[in-house]
Amino acid sequence: MADKKDYYDTLGLNQQASDVEIKKAYKKLAMKHHPDRNDGNPESTETFKEVKKAYDVLSDPEKKSMYDQYGHAGVDQAMGGGAGAADFGDFGDIFGDIFGGGRSNQRSNVYRGADLRYNMQISLEQAASGTEKKITIPVMSTCKPCSGSGAKKGTQPSSCETCKGHGQVRMQQGFFSVQQPCPHCEGTGKIIKDPCLDCRGSGTTEISKTLSVKIPSGVDEGDRIRLSGEGEAGLNGGPTGDLYVVVGLKPHAIFSRDGAHLHCEMPISFSTAALGGSLDVPTLDGNEKIKIPAETQTGKIFRLKGKGIKPVRESNYGDLHCHVSIETPVKLTEEQKRLLSELETLNQADSGKHSPRHKTWVDKVKDFFD
Repeated sequence: MADKKDYYDTLGLNQQASDVEIKKAYKKLAMKHHPDRNDGNPESTETFKEVKKAYDVLSDPEKKSMYDQYGHAGVDQAMGGGAGAADFGDFGDIFGDIFGGGRSNQRSNVYRGADLRYNMQISLEQAASGTEKKITIPVMSTCKPCSGSGAKKGTQPSSCETCKGHGQVRMQQGFFSVQQPCPHCEGTGKIIKDPCLDCRGSGTTEISKTLSVKIPSGVDEGDRIRLSGEGEAGLNGGPTGDLYVVVGLKPHAIFSRDGAHLHCEMPISFSTAALGGSLDVPTLDGNEKIKIPAETQTGKIFRLKGKGIKPVRESNYGDLHCHVSIETPVKLTEEQKRLLSELETLNQADSGKHSPRHKTWVDKVKDFFD
C-alpha cells in the first residue's frame, strides 16, 4: 500500500496554519480540481477526494489534534479505519454540497421585483375629503426587445454549467455548508453570450411611469397606499414588486391634527374675554359661531362636536377644539392707557374679587418665602 500523503501537504500548508488559512486553501483547491471544470479527469477527481478528506480532518479541532500527535494512525480509526473507509458518497452529492448541483439543495433563481416608495405631500383639506393625484416615477421595467431574457433578439441564454442553472452554489466548511450566489453566472443561473443591446443583458430598462393615485378620505400622516404590481420588474420571470405611496401632511395655517380631532388657537380681545361676546370660527365645512361667556380665561377650550375628521377605518367624525388665547392690546393711545390705569386701580381695591387667580398666586408666593 502506498504511503498516505500528509494532509497539510495536500492543502499546501504547514502544521502552523490557522483555521482561516486551512479554509482558504481548501476552497481554492476544491474549485481548481472540481471534475466539472476538468472534463471528469480521473487525476483531478482523485485530487479532489484527497483535498476534501484532508479538510474534513484539519477543520475538526478534535481530529486535527489527534492527527497532529499521531498522524494518520490517530484519525483512521476514528474515521472508520483504513484508507478506503473514508466515505465520500456519490459524486453528485459531493459536488452538490460545494457547487450547488445536489438534488436536495436545488433553489429557484426566480426573484420578485423590488418594492418602491413614493412620498406624497397633501393638504389637510385633501386628507379630510380625499383626492386623486397623478405621479410620475422612474421604475425598472421588463426590457421589451428581449422580453426580459437579457439575450439579443433571436437568441436565448444558456444554462450555467457551474451551478447547473440553479444560480446558487454551496461551499462545504467542515460539518457546515454555506450557500452563496454562483460566481460564474452571478446568481442568475444562465449565461448570456450575446446580450441585448437595449438592456445590456440585465433584462430590465428604466422607464418613467405616470400613475393615478386615489387618496381616500381620512388618511393621516404616515399612512401607506399600496399599488399592487407597480414596482420594479422581477428577475427571470419573477413577479413585479409593489409601489407604496406614503402620505405626508403639509402644515396648515390654522389647524393642527391629532388623529380624528382638530385643534386651533382662538385669539380673543381682552374686552371680549371680560364682557363676553361671539366669534366666527373657521372649520373645514365653513364658519361656525361660538358664544364667548363673560369672564373667559386664557386656556379655556371650546369643543365643536363632529367638526373634526373621520379617519379611514372609523365611522365617526372627531371634534374641533378651539383653545382660547386672550390677546393683550398693543400700540395703545393715551386715552386707552388712562382707562386701563383706572381699571387697574379699581381692581386693586378688591383684587380677591376681581382677580382671584392672581390673588391666590400672590398668597402662595408669600407663604413660600415666609
